[in-house]
Amino acid sequence: MARSLRSWLGGCLLMSALGMIPPPENVRMNSVNFKNILRWESPAFPKGNLTFTAQYQSYKKFQDRCTSILLTECDFSSLSKYGDHTLRVRAEFADESSDWINITFCPVDDTTIGPPRMQVEALANSLHMRFFAPRIENEPEPWTMRNIYNSWTYHVQYWKNGSDEKFSISGQYDFEFLRNLESQTTYCVQVQGFLPDRNKAGEWSEPVCEQTTIDETTPSWMVASILAASMCAALLLLLGCFFLLRCVYRKARHAFPPRNSLPQHLKEFMSHPHHSTLLLFSFPLSDENEVFDKLSVITEVSESCKPNPGAGCGLRT
Repeated sequence: MARSLRSWLGGCLLMSALGMIPPPENVRMNSVNFKNILRWESPAFPKGNLTFTAQYQSYKKFQDRCTSILLTECDFSSLSKYGDHTLRVRAEFADESSDWINITFCPVDDTTIGPPRMQVEALANSLHMRFFAPRIENEPEPWTMRNIYNSWTYHVQYWKNGSDEKFSISGQYDFEFLRNLESQTTYCVQVQGFLPDRNKAGEWSEPVCEQTTIDETTPSWMVASILAASMCAALLLLLGCFFLLRCVYRKARHAFPPRNSLPQHLKEFMSHPHHSTLLLFSFPLSDENEVFDKLSVITEVSESCKPNPGAGCGLRT
């Protein structure tokens, strides 16, 4: 360890003595949800503060992205998400500069999938979860990581609070249900994005813990009993209404008899079927073209009969 430190100090002193600028160290790309930040460390340089310039290759020509900055990072989030990109950075002091340090970066392959956002609602013996895929910054429209990767799925882990035993489920939808849980028990849930076609997993979200509620579901036998009782009550009500209407009808029929009715002897005569048939055929068939005139018969009492009402009188027309 001491030998390595002496070698590093010796190299820095030799470069300073020769007027050479040491290049940036530990150059790396930190990319989360296509937020691409190129970072590095400033080398030891006794003459003063170094500045840095970072570039990216575009159509076989390098373009400046950050020029003569004091920071040790540069934002490359505007790069295309597809294809390989060559990036480089160097240190500068006055009119001198170090060698370029190059790295290759493919956003769609190398970016880290951030943790999804999650909402959890506790129900009776179950948890209802809703997921929100990570947002992508610097986009004209609100795009998420799910819009980029077609095979996007969610991996969910849940466990009883205080227990080390974890259970896992997977799904492609933005919601999920955890059923058949113990009532009035606290469960913790966390989720991550996963790409099956790339076998690539994202970062886990922070655990969200919720307590399930009491199961207030009505038992099935109670529901059937209530339904049967309701049907019986409805049937009894209908029968009661029927008999009530029948009684009212009978009372009204006796209280208000019809004004015109057939004589009793005619009713008895018509009640026999053979009498009705004979009465039907006793009427002669009428001709539709036959014309009838109305004839009125007027009787007149003679003058001689008026003083002696008891005497026999003849009628004349």
